[in-house]
Amino acid sequence: MKKLLATLMAAAMTFSLAACGSTSSSAAPESTSSEATSSSAATSEEAADSTASAERITMNVAYMPNYSSLVEVVAADKMGYFDEEGIDVNLVQFQDGPTIIAAMENGSIDVGYIGSGAHKLCINGQAKIFCFAHVGNGDRVMALKSHGIETAADLAGKTIGYSAGTSSEAILQKTLASADLTLQDVNAMEMDASGIVSAMISGSLDACALWSPSTLAVQEELGEDVIELADNLSFADSSASVSSWICMSEYADQNYDNLLRFTRALYKAKDYRADPANAEQISQWIAEECGLDYDTVYAQRGDAEWLTSQEMVDQINDGTIESLYKSQQDGFIASGEVEAEVPVSDYVMFDLMKEAAA
Repeated sequence: MKKLLATLMAAAMTFSLAACGSTSSSAAPESTSSEATSSSAATSEEAADSTASAERITMNVAYMPNYSSLVEVVAADKMGYFDEEGIDVNLVQFQDGPTIIAAMENGSIDVGYIGSGAHKLCINGQAKIFCFAHVGNGDRVMALKSHGIETAADLAGKTIGYSAGTSSEAILQKTLASADLTLQDVNAMEMDASGIVSAMISGSLDACALWSPSTLAVQEELGEDVIELADNLSFADSSASVSSWICMSEYADQNYDNLLRFTRALYKAKDYRADPANAEQISQWIAEECGLDYDTVYAQRGDAEWLTSQEMVDQINDGTIESLYKSQQDGFIASGEVEAEVPVSDYVMFDLMKEAAA
């Protein structure tokens, strides 16, 4: 994971410098200890008064059944962080990002977590990002050695299962492109994650593109016959695999305060998750929520580069997070999934993220 962060940070800084030229900062006048304490106390009291006077709300929250999707929202729920913000959450499980966005469009879901692949829908104006989640490495292109596959080039003419519109499709296209192939050069079968796992185990697929924990299920069942052809790290220098919390643009316009309160709770959860001593408890909560085996959930802890709330805000302020979204968008443009460049600030609510940390 250190290699993942180092690679992504290098790419991020390249984009940041290209976009901004240089960044300067000036130190604020040094305050006395009593002044700092007084200011902090006043801010805390104002936040507490604001929350106490706010109307209690219920939010329908979409997630996918994996560690990366649930780690913060489950911790925020179980630790009472949503309750502190006057929020009751109704967690609803989905299998992928596009179906989450479809549920938002019909009004049954307020906010949701999406993986990298569905971000093209945000870039194309279908939804807005209100909170950065993480940079992930949970996607894989996997194949069966017994079907004559050793490299990406061997995928030509093979039957490959993938989930359209998701990070599954994104990493498959990148893997094929690395061997000068496209989806037209293979027998690409659109399937949901559970169908892909079943088809791989039965041998009706030669290869697949999946995300964790489905990748773990395939590996466990097929063992040494499985070869991993690519993961997100394979393409970190050209396209960041960013995951986010999103909502509809109309919802953002009409419910800004709800999003602010929700994000504040997520920030507290980020910091709770950052303590290694809490990993087992969080994994147990996630296993219970989505009906997965505890060991399977616990094994997914390395699927992303996790940031504390302060680290995230620092990287928003210095342009790193924006550069990661720009890198992600560039990857979609290169693959033809997005037609033209869109300013990142058009679909990412950086001001809200900063305000939530104030």
